[in-house]
Amino acid sequence: MSSTLFRTKKIEQSILDTEEPEHSLKKSLSALDLTVFGVGVIIGTGIFVLTGQVAKNNAGPAVSLAFVAAGVACALAALCYAEFASSVPVAGSAYTFSYASLGELPAWIIGWDLVLEFALGTAVVAVGWSGYVRSLMDNWGWHLPASLGGRDGASGFGFDILAAALVLLLTAILVVGMKLSARITSLVVAVKVTVVLIVIIAGAFFINGDNYKPFVPKAQAVEAGGNLKAPLIQLMFGWAPSNFGVMGIFTAASVVFFAFIGFDVVATAAEETRNPQRDMPRGILGSLLICTVLYVAVAIVVTGMQKYTQLSVDAPLADAFKALDHPFFAGVISFGAAVGLTTVCMILLLGQTRVFFAMSRDGLLPRFFSHVHPRFKTPHRPTILLGVIIAIVAGFTSLSALAELVNIGTLFAFVVVALSVIILRRTRPDLHRAFRTPWVPVIPILSVCASLWLMLNLPAETWLRFAIWMVIGFLVYFLYGRSHSRLGRHEETTVDEVVHPPHGTAE
Repeated sequence: MSSTLFRTKKIEQSILDTEEPEHSLKKSLSALDLTVFGVGVIIGTGIFVLTGQVAKNNAGPAVSLAFVAAGVACALAALCYAEFASSVPVAGSAYTFSYASLGELPAWIIGWDLVLEFALGTAVVAVGWSGYVRSLMDNWGWHLPASLGGRDGASGFGFDILAAALVLLLTAILVVGMKLSARITSLVVAVKVTVVLIVIIAGAFFINGDNYKPFVPKAQAVEAGGNLKAPLIQLMFGWAPSNFGVMGIFTAASVVFFAFIGFDVVATAAEETRNPQRDMPRGILGSLLICTVLYVAVAIVVTGMQKYTQLSVDAPLADAFKALDHPFFAGVISFGAAVGLTTVCMILLLGQTRVFFAMSRDGLLPRFFSHVHPRFKTPHRPTILLGVIIAIVAGFTSLSALAELVNIGTLFAFVVVALSVIILRRTRPDLHRAFRTPWVPVIPILSVCASLWLMLNLPAETWLRFAIWMVIGFLVYFLYGRSHSRLGRHEETTVDEVVHPPHGTAE
């Protein structure tokens, strides 16, 4: 039984599957498109919200160092992703990578994890986008009925019509085609990056050097909690990290790390890239580098504009300008936040549909969902299904600790990809690697350690929810996926089937 659970899918077979006429995605993306996708999904709620939260509660002005530390942790994972995405240019990201190295059951687990990660991420970000838009509407004198403004503050029935409408609109865009999605994303990212640059340039004129003193505030011990909301590491060792001081910087890094989530989504588009061997590493590493520089610059400027103890937790960038009597810049930032979250939603939804599509093409989910649109060459069936489900979830979801499931899912994927790089280097040394992760196995091991450390700093209740989702995943796999696996049924595609598809398969 163990041999079937850990059967691996040959990389050549994965690539061959992408050439089936009915299951082949259109290759239309360039390195620039991938970089724009990466920047589009990374710069979101994190840069507009988390900066104030961690500066005020954990690191003070040294929050800029926390962004550097988090960026380094992400860079370790990005190097591993870049090797895989360039060597295995197949939709599915970490799911496909683990299928080729760890086996079918680990691949299913990571795929199931990514479906949850991207779905909840899309829903939660859509709700956040709705909040910014309602705030702008209120400024213009337009007010939605309370029953259509979401669950927060609603009595009785509450449905967030704006969040649901956004998800459905983005679903339609993704069905039409990747190139259209890339063009829209490029436009929105240009607006978002412009707003971030406005914050950096305009804010630089209001920096007061006294606000940086002390740059690293004196450490303050935090009592260990005994409940599920405490970080898991507290419950394991009865120890809690300090706020402020050097340890406060690392605590802050475990929080702001989640502002970087998204560069891994770039890897899900490998199959739709014209030259993945060259462009995937550029897209993944380029987007991460750009966002790290912008994050650090924003953190330095904002903590220089306003004393860290006075920073707003909800909207630190906009409120910092309001505190200095510059409401115009505050309005521009709010507009940029609302526009920016649009691309975050779209790219998270893109990532989820590609993972779902890859799992369906392998037979672990119904093959019905692995057919592409005859005209647009996009996986329209899973896109529509998941888009509708997420729109409903977004409509009835309030911003809560569920968002932390996105974080643990991403970190879990990082661990799997790093381990897969080590394993595949040993099992397939002959594989052509357009990009090679340097210093293997040192870099992958460091990536695993960094990801596990950040996972341990998540609340214990997040681990509990994650465990429940994994149990459901195991049930689905053993009741359906294992018996329907194309690899298990020996239904892999042959070269002859690609060139001469069997009759009756066309839609």
